[in-house]
Amino acid sequence: MYYMTKIEDTVRIPPYKFYDEEENEGITEEEHLKKIAIEMLNESYSGSLDKKQGLLICVNEILELGEGRLIMGDGASYHNVEFNAIFFNPEQQEIINGEVIEIAEFGAFVRMGPMDGLVHVSQVTDDFISIDAKNRSLSAKESNKRLDEGDLVKARIVAISLKDNNIKNTKIGLTMRQNGLGKLQWIEEAKEKGKKA
Repeated sequence: MYYMTKIEDTVRIPPYKFYDEEENEGITEEEHLKKIAIEMLNESYSGSLDKKQGLLICVNEILELGEGRLIMGDGASYHNVEFNAIFFNPEQQEIINGEVIEIAEFGAFVRMGPMDGLVHVSQVTDDFISIDAKNRSLSAKESNKRLDEGDLVKARIVAISLKDNNIKNTKIGLTMRQNGLGKLQWIEEAKEKGKKA
């Protein structure tokens, strides 16, 4: 789900971000440059989506920062940089914990870290599900289980579609129909029943 990956690139440090002894008392020039490099890389890359790596959450560490080069007509310095970045990359069949953030006619949207997935009504339970649009909940006919916005759930990823390198076009399908999955309250109740039997 979350991965740290080493990346090599070039970072542009604009002149207004250069080291100033008066403003950076107690910080070395190298520490300042690394801090600014992280800031500039996060501005460029945070939130970008790569089909293989997933969603880049943040650049969190500079491993190596090369000496700056100047380009005629640009007052910035350019540095070769090697850095660690944290990615969120959902995988097929992975079990996730999340929060139901919206109930719709066709299912429940579940927030799992920085992305959302959909549990279609057919994948909530083995029972027939009815939608209560007024109370924004899903209810099972025979078992009387109810799923509301704000409920915490455990689900399995069954489909992933990362399109156009854009998080808005990403689709993640989830299921809660298997043993050990569902609303956390349902899982606890099933464990208690198992202990008493």
